[in-house]
Amino acid sequence: MTTVELKMPRMGESISEATILNWLKNVGDAVSEDETILEVATDKVDSEVPSPCDGVIAEIRCQPNEVIEVGKVIAIIHADKNLGIKNSKSKDPKAETVNTSKSQTTIATVEKESSSPEQKEMSQKHSGFLNPDAFLSPLVISIAQKENLTIEEVQSIPGTGSDGRIRKSDVMLYLKNRKYPLPSRPQSTVSKSTYNAPPISFVQGKDRIVEMDRMRGMIADHMVYSKHTSPHVTSYIEVDVTNIVNWRNRVKKEFQEMHGEKLTFTPLFVEAVAKAIIAYPMINVSVDEKKIVVHKDINIGMATALPSGNLIVPVVRNADEKNLLGLAKNVNHLATSARNNALKPDEIGGSTFTISNVGTFGSLMGTPIINQPEVAILALGIIKKRPEVITTEKGDEIAIRSMMYLSLSFDHRVVDGFLGGSFLRKVGDELEAFDSNREIKQ
Repeated sequence: MTTVELKMPRMGESISEATILNWLKNVGDAVSEDETILEVATDKVDSEVPSPCDGVIAEIRCQPNEVIEVGKVIAIIHADKNLGIKNSKSKDPKAETVNTSKSQTTIATVEKESSSPEQKEMSQKHSGFLNPDAFLSPLVISIAQKENLTIEEVQSIPGTGSDGRIRKSDVMLYLKNRKYPLPSRPQSTVSKSTYNAPPISFVQGKDRIVEMDRMRGMIADHMVYSKHTSPHVTSYIEVDVTNIVNWRNRVKKEFQEMHGEKLTFTPLFVEAVAKAIIAYPMINVSVDEKKIVVHKDINIGMATALPSGNLIVPVVRNADEKNLLGLAKNVNHLATSARNNALKPDEIGGSTFTISNVGTFGSLMGTPIINQPEVAILALGIIKKRPEVITTEKGDEIAIRSMMYLSLSFDHRVVDGFLGGSFLRKVGDELEAFDSNREIKQ
């Protein structure tokens, strides 16, 4: 009988592990190809894992709430020979690889029972760094880890060995010609503090203990890492957004009727930020030790609160290349998907700059923590009407204006006061200069 090893799938760039949330099938249950077997989660998104073939679940090796490395075997499926399995071509009679065309997130290896224990042990030992189409030798893995190659980079290297196997010479050639990459995961150089935390008072019968869920724990680690890594500085400006508020109030109904999309303030803010990044590209960078990586793409993350109270950052990719309608569609889709816990892995991660609308919760302003490995994050405060002194043709007058505070937290290692202040002022200028006669057909 042919068995299929179902392995923990890779669900995004630089994601090395995932947590099993729930098994939807039990041992002995029959499954169809592409039928969902279990639900898994990373610190970024929850996903469903489908079956790579028709068959029966013979063994479940990992239980809910276990954190499993990518590539590790999590279940064994006895495939139904009568239905047939589309195996990838391989000259090795002892191992065949099944690539599911309908679900690129599942990595499954089909092995006959004659496979040697040594092969299985070697496969499991290095499963966290396996190429879906070729075995990686310990030497290749060692070189990749030493050179900070990500899993995605190793998988992209063309192999010249037998059956496309990646050899040492292939890796060395790639290293010689590659563009400068970011490390797969941040390496903190901050020494661990020897300070003993003060004891927490706990009153039995009155106080209660609530365990952090998986996502909250990840957020906590990420925030602490960011504070330990980047010396944060925050600058503030006040912006008159009266033109934007009046224009949106006037056209939002017509915009929805014309395009079938709600017009919120977020796409307008994203548009202004993208224009400011074009003017000040050194705000769109990441830091790797003593090197600055300048990103060409402008991918703007939107800090979004989930119904659970946790935070997630879906990304508007290439925001500078989209018109207002394109931004509105993208923003609405990401916001809806976040609320419904339906974000895809490629819709999260890869942001180069982040905005956080703290005004949604009634906050006047905020001091946001940088979303690593970025170097700046913009907080948008609540829009409030109040009397302001404005200059008109008749001179200074008092008028009711819609005002908003913007606060920019930036990494003082590479962003100084001039760059941070100039970028923030540029965002404000873009918002204040908004054309109140703008057409909505674009």
